[in-house]
Amino acid sequence: MDDLRNERTGESEGLLAGFPGAALLVRGNGQVAAANAKGAGVEALLRHNAIPEVLGLIEKAALDSTLAVGTVSLAGTRGEVLLEVTVVPRERDNLFLVLARDLTMERNLRSALVESRQRYKDLVEVSSDFAWEVGPEGQFVFVSSRGALGYAANELVGRRPEQFVRNADEYDPLPFVSDRPLSDVELWMNRAEGEVACVLASCVPLLSEKGEWRGTRGVCRDVTVEREQEAALARARHREQLLNYIVSTVRDEVEPLNMLTAAAAATGRALAAAGCRIFRQQDQGYFAVAAEHGTVVGLEKLADRLTALESDGGVLELEIGHWVVLLTATQYRQAVNGAVALWRDGAAGAWDDDARILVGDVANQLGIANEQIANHEHIVKMSRTDPMTGMLNRRAFFEEELPRRIARLVRANATAALFYVDMDNFKRVNDVHGHHVGDEAILALRDMLLEHSRPGDQLARLGGDEFAMWLDGIPPETTIKRATVLIEDSKSLQRYSGDAAHPLGISLGIALFDPATGESLDDLLARADAAMYAIKRAGKGGYRLAEPPGTAVKAS
Repeated sequence: MDDLRNERTGESEGLLAGFPGAALLVRGNGQVAAANAKGAGVEALLRHNAIPEVLGLIEKAALDSTLAVGTVSLAGTRGEVLLEVTVVPRERDNLFLVLARDLTMERNLRSALVESRQRYKDLVEVSSDFAWEVGPEGQFVFVSSRGALGYAANELVGRRPEQFVRNADEYDPLPFVSDRPLSDVELWMNRAEGEVACVLASCVPLLSEKGEWRGTRGVCRDVTVEREQEAALARARHREQLLNYIVSTVRDEVEPLNMLTAAAAATGRALAAAGCRIFRQQDQGYFAVAAEHGTVVGLEKLADRLTALESDGGVLELEIGHWVVLLTATQYRQAVNGAVALWRDGAAGAWDDDARILVGDVANQLGIANEQIANHEHIVKMSRTDPMTGMLNRRAFFEEELPRRIARLVRANATAALFYVDMDNFKRVNDVHGHHVGDEAILALRDMLLEHSRPGDQLARLGGDEFAMWLDGIPPETTIKRATVLIEDSKSLQRYSGDAAHPLGISLGIALFDPATGESLDDLLARADAAMYAIKRAGKGGYRLAEPPGTAVKAS
């Protein structure tokens, strides 16, 4: 009997040793009869009654006379340990074979896989991307549940992807049907609402065991907003470059009046316009053309549109003839001081928003330029004119105006006359009536000289009560008639006289200019001045005509 028991024990130990996990032979009361090396831990737990679940399985196996299977959860040093326990009853010796398999790694792997799949699903669902799969027929067989491009998933499944791709035939291969992996291929696709979306497509092919293409799987990332932002930034940089070019061109001009000419040319070139015109606002709201560039034919009605411009009117787009015109006001400190217009052939279509923005920016710069030019003109005018009468002053008349006019007369071989005008007994007016009456007398003489001058003649106040008048292209006989009438009309000044014994009037010295004599400007001025003082010495109130150089002065 002992030999048989020993033989069975040896057989059991061999059986246990061949099992890769924990294996034990256990009696019905939970005592371990034999165990392999990996079962030593379970044996210790049984001995300390730490795994009552195993005893429950033994009782179940004994009761049902069949194997019982269950799981046991144990607390380990590295976390929870999960064992799958199988109990097999052995009727021949009333022992129970207990087999324990560690499910901890398998369970953890399964949980990790489930979690990974859920994580992937969640990321796909919440992202702006969409996942897809195309089958062997070249149609969508799967689209992530959120759909794409404004379409629901079921609206895409069964349709061919090239239906949604702009210029699909330009891609080789198209990512949706690619037989090789692709990454971040930029596609422009049609949205359901008709707009265009930019997506980056990445894909991997699905191949059979024989390497045959069975479809393609991938994702598309919508980058429309990024592309629009990049395009907007690029356009803004381009506008900035053009504006810098225009501004630098204007600033390179030393003369203020040349600024607008440079600005018109630079603006027209920068915007590829057929032409550009810059206006400056004058008195009573009148807009004068200050500079223009390019073709201007057919824009006669453009000036009619300027009166409606306001400082906050924005950029207007007009159709004038076959031209499409951009028009906006220039301003300085919220006040309109001019306008700028650009035009191109209507066949080119409407101007885009970038052109509108740039024209508005240019108008802001031109508003400053117009103000600078107005200030410059004011300063120049003040330096060239007499503040009381508005006539040219001595410097502007003798140093700027007469040399220019004489040069023109020399080229044209034409004559002219210089009138030196001096008021008689003017000091007596100030002494008796005061300077305010003297000022009235000065202005009255100014008005009289203007009345007896032609549009091309030039008048100047030389200082105090001295005036000059230059008459282009006038023959000697007409000069005498003009002087005679002027002396006669000057009697109207007597109302300002200081007293009856000293009547207010004028004395004239006249020098005729003939380019054939080669006379210098200084000699001409000296002759006129001498003639005027000669009539003063002869009794005042008349005129004298200076003879040519080298002859005596003739009294009249």
